[in-house]
Amino acid sequence: MATSKGKTAKGSGDTFTSVWDALADTPEQAANLRARAELMRQIAEVVKDGGWTQVDAATRCGITQPRINDLLRGRVSRFSIDALVNIATALGRTVRFELQVARGRRAVSQRVSGHPSSAAL
Repeated sequence: MATSKGKTAKGSGDTFTSVWDALADTPEQAANLRARAELMRQIAEVVKDGGWTQVDAATRCGITQPRINDLLRGRVSRFSIDALVNIATALGRTVRFELQVARGRRAVSQRVSGHPSSAAL
């Protein structure tokens, strides 16, 4: 049975390589979800390691407490990559993205980096 997104419903026997592939309509959307989720996971780890309350974390990140709550609860759809990079930067982190060859393709892996002297998220 097809859903409104063109995906098949549970029990159809379809399998996906990741939850992001199952949620997204295109490989590009899945990659974007995966990148945002990873940034959110790493920001949440910084907050946890700092032992901060949500209010403390929000103040350090320059956002509201409800917004940090959304981040800590993994509400990926509420954050753009730009917003997450800004939050990470407010926490004194540098974000680096690494380009890798997609499965089944031949090419050279490349890195895209922000400020090289700072610790990466």
